[in-house]
Amino acid sequence: MTTLPTPEFDGAEDWVRRHLGGLTCDPDDDWGEPARRGGQRAADAALAGLDIEGYARTRSVVHPPGRRGATALSPYIRHGLLTLPEVAAAVNNGSAGGSDKDRTRYLDELRWQEYCRHLYARVGTANRRALRREPARATEAWSHPLPSDMECLKQVTDELTSSGWLVNQTRMWLASQWTVRAGHDWTDGEDWMFRHLLDGSRAANRFGWQWTTGAMTGKVYGFSRWQVDKRASAWCRRCELNDRCPIEDWPAAEAGPKLDDGRLKRGEANAGPATAEITGSPEAVWITAESLGHRDPALVAHPDLPVVFVFDRPLLARLRLSGKRLRFLTETLADLARQRSLTVHLDSVPDALAGLAVAVTFAPVPGYTRRRAATDVAAEYPYPWLKRPDEGTVTSFSAWNRRMSD
Repeated sequence: MTTLPTPEFDGAEDWVRRHLGGLTCDPDDDWGEPARRGGQRAADAALAGLDIEGYARTRSVVHPPGRRGATALSPYIRHGLLTLPEVAAAVNNGSAGGSDKDRTRYLDELRWQEYCRHLYARVGTANRRALRREPARATEAWSHPLPSDMECLKQVTDELTSSGWLVNQTRMWLASQWTVRAGHDWTDGEDWMFRHLLDGSRAANRFGWQWTTGAMTGKVYGFSRWQVDKRASAWCRRCELNDRCPIEDWPAAEAGPKLDDGRLKRGEANAGPATAEITGSPEAVWITAESLGHRDPALVAHPDLPVVFVFDRPLLARLRLSGKRLRFLTETLADLARQRSLTVHLDSVPDALAGLAVAVTFAPVPGYTRRRAATDVAAEYPYPWLKRPDEGTVTSFSAWNRRMSD
């Protein structure tokens, strides 16, 4: 087992390069400046400054960045620094401003995140395959899915790889271009995007790619010049392909035949305990990447216990995440270490936690379930759902949303 030195916030990038650099997608790459800094203090400041005035009108603005309505809280929500109930409360109590329309649209986005988690809790890693229809995919593949001589794709790709974040509109552009237009396998594109996104999750990212390519609804999001002209017209004007744009027309590919996955209509979700389950005396709190906030239920329940986090070496070797993602996580750990006794390991989780009875907050992801089964969990705490999953339909967001709103 490799125990790493406790990271310090201001030295997080050097710490990652020294201890995790060989496990990133490109250890020699310029990691750029992340869209968000890690840590509970940064998350709380972002929530305190949340302003959704005009969100319904500007949420899909791409360029210029200063006119965007997107709030970029997603990295904090993804890693449990801010929970969906906390953010929803800030919107509902009026502290984030905005009109009724702005609040409704923003809450819909939060519910969309929750829906993705419910879907993932139901089907798990099966979401790596198309769930309802064969995705739309061009029959003649482009030599590269994201050619750099297209200004729109260059700008979006550069933003992703340098900042680790994109507005939802440009995420759909990349997904549609990759598969619907350029004919490449959507799972390869999803892996690539997941590697770089600070908020990358297999729940939301995979569902987004499936939705865009028609694998969920049968309706394909077709990326074309029309979207770029509407959302970022300056890019078209300066593009070297302006007078011979390869995406001038709507893509021809359509979603394929229906697939039968009965679990979407009804099935049991991996929702975790509804109340704390305490079977022993924990010696430490194990925090996971799903719940890194200072208000993690297991941390709050055991304020005097030491804390342990494991960078899962086998997992990182397979995922090859970007340095920016690992820096965000490291900053978050460094921020926690200012308040709690923290030990960081680089190993497989079962090996790192062997012989240690732990308290932990449930995480609705398959990896947690596997690792928990090989770990001595003395106390497990409920996941902070916005709406606890049930056995009802998750075939579509709209159907799920209507049911959960009743």
